[in-house]
Amino acid sequence: MRIRHAAAAAFGALALLIMQPGSASAATGDFSYKFVGLDGTPQQSTLHDPVSPGCITLPEAADPGATEPAFAPHNNTDTWAMVFTEPNCTGKSWTLRPHGHPATDRLKLRSVFLTDRH
Repeated sequence: MRIRHAAAAAFGALALLIMQPGSASAATGDFSYKFVGLDGTPQQSTLHDPVSPGCITLPEAADPGATEPAFAPHNNTDTWAMVFTEPNCTGKSWTLRPHGHPATDRLKLRSVFLTDRH
């Protein structure tokens, strides 16, 4: 009888561990982009080890009515990234490979989705 109770308890504990939600992970590396600062000069920002998978709206380009889009993204992370022309990962998109070359200044973005694909 005790073996049966011990086995049931162990099975229950195992089931609880399996059902726990996975913790958020992060892409390893940097995702950088340029944007026009409040003074009108080009500036650069970098996301270090950004959370993935997930959508990140770039704060410097978040408001289409008040800011210009960011540009020239560089995905130097270990995951694929999709950049979007609008906030919240909407609008037209373009895919950037892991550890790729910097994109041209003509590629505009307001948000980025980092995948969990390596």
